[in-house]
Formats: sequence, C-alpha cells, structure tokens
Amino acid sequence: MHRVSRILCITFFIFGLTAGHVRVMAQTIAAPEAKNHVGETATVCGKVASTRFASSSHGQPTFLNLDVPYPNQIFTVVIWGSDRPMFYRPEVTYRDKRVCVTGEIKSFRGVPEVAAHDPSQIKTEPGDRK
Repeated sequence: MHRVSRILCITFFIFGLTAGHVRVMAQTIAAPEAKNHVGETATVCGKVASTRFASSSHGQPTFLNLDVPYPNQIFTVVIWGSDRPMFYRPEVTYRDKRVCVTGEIKSFRGVPEVAAHDPSQIKTEPGDRK
C-alpha cells in the first residue's frame, strides 16, 4: 500500500508540474481579439499596417500597428527607445511583415498593446523574412 501511495504522489507531482507549464504557455490570438485579453500574457499575430519611430517623443517609442494603421489602430507593439538598439530599425525591419509578438497585453488610451523589450518577443510568420 505504501508503494502505491508513493507512486500516486509522484504521478500527481509530475502532473502538477505539467499542468503549471501549460498555464504559463501563451495562447495565440489575432490582433482584433487582443482587446478581450488585456491583462493576460499572449502571442498576438497580425500584419504590420503602419510603423512610426517617435524620436522626439518622451521615451522615444517605436510603434508597430497590426492589421489597421494609425490613427485607427486596433493593436500596437511598442518598442521603447532604451530597447531600440537591440532591434536595429524596427520601423523598417517589420514594415509590411506578418508578425507575432508575445507579452503582457496592456491598454493605452483604449488600444491594446504589448511592449517588446527583446527581439525574441517578435517573430515573423512563415513566408516573411526580416
């Protein structure tokens, strides 16, 4: 009986680790759905419809708007100036590409966004090259 209890404990422990890992994995959603996932970590995919490097704005952000261009954007990837050197010229690199960005979805002035701090957060979809 003791052996059976030990096996069950080990099984539940392993299952618990696996279940925890599944919860950590980000779900993949389309840019229009991002507004329904604010506060969650997810992978948001879409085509970069417009870009802008706001070099004279506070924080020198670069904006990548997915699916719908500024000023009617529905989802934005923001790359802050302090992180920008790691991305080279993101407003050129990602323009017109289909991309997926992973991170916590936040809302800025009613528009969902993910701040990309590292290039590993942004992947171009198959068929697109950086």
